[in-house]
Amino acid sequence: MNFTQIYKSDRYGNKMVDELLAQEGLERDNNAEYTIALMDGDTMAATGSFYKNTLRCLAVNSAYQGQGLMSTIVSELCSELFNRGVFHVFIYTKQDAKDNFTSLGFSEIVSLDDVVFLENKNSAFDDYLESLGDILEGVNGAIVMNANPFTLGHRYLVEYALNRCDNLHLFIVSEDVSAFPRKIREQLVMEGTSDLKNIIYHPTESYLVSSATFPSYFIKESARVTTAHASLDAAVFARIGSKLNITKRFVGEEPYSESTALYNNAMQELLPTCGIDLTIIPRKAESEHGIISASLVRKLLSEGNVEATKALVPETTYNFLNSEKAISIINKLKNTL
Repeated sequence: MNFTQIYKSDRYGNKMVDELLAQEGLERDNNAEYTIALMDGDTMAATGSFYKNTLRCLAVNSAYQGQGLMSTIVSELCSELFNRGVFHVFIYTKQDAKDNFTSLGFSEIVSLDDVVFLENKNSAFDDYLESLGDILEGVNGAIVMNANPFTLGHRYLVEYALNRCDNLHLFIVSEDVSAFPRKIREQLVMEGTSDLKNIIYHPTESYLVSSATFPSYFIKESARVTTAHASLDAAVFARIGSKLNITKRFVGEEPYSESTALYNNAMQELLPTCGIDLTIIPRKAESEHGIISASLVRKLLSEGNVEATKALVPETTYNFLNSEKAISIINKLKNTL
């Protein structure tokens, strides 16, 4: 047997992958960026793919099962990821396939219905939980935000939450695929809330709203797949909430983004069963340009209208948008939006 890479232009190879996945009751992930197959002559014995740091679409032909080919596929995919400098790897799999991956050194993070989410580092998630600190006295609330960039809408959400809890755990999305880089987003959130007390800032790392837990936030997926990802992300948050005794989660209403709306729905179903109340807050009143949102700010920036963002963002964000550090971001927005 030998490995072969299946390129997107390879119609016959992709047809074989689709047929093998269907045979094993799986669907093709059209966002996979790298796919391989283990061939036995003209027969595809096994296949696997990855998107960023997540292994996907893993299947072994029923005629070849029991020969350790799943381990061979996973090892080959991980080797490629390691060569690319990616060492923290995640897998979603069905409950009945969980043992295949725990035997390869993967550890369970959360389990939901018939899906298990695992990672290849034994204590990584526990280490992350420990890094969040100890339980604080009083009512603990939480917000998870991307803040791309930080707006008056985000500020309103923070103030609303602080009025309803004693301590606010503010998680800033670490995934660095947004127009505003991670460090800039973290800076703008902290500067834009520096006058407020009882906020504890946390990075989400790979565990919340990331390419591993919730790729549908960043790429287009079907509603069914997005709901599955959102439910998984919510389940991870429930474990974080348990560690910090978080009993309230605050989110903004989402009239425009289907993926975020589905995420809110998933949290509404799951979090209350874990002792966490979810509050969905209506968007801050419309400005002359529309409801205040980060997407509106990016649109105005793409049009070169920095001045118009003044009514939508805190002074700290507006000052940044007028600085030299923002030039490359704004120019990129002009070329992409």
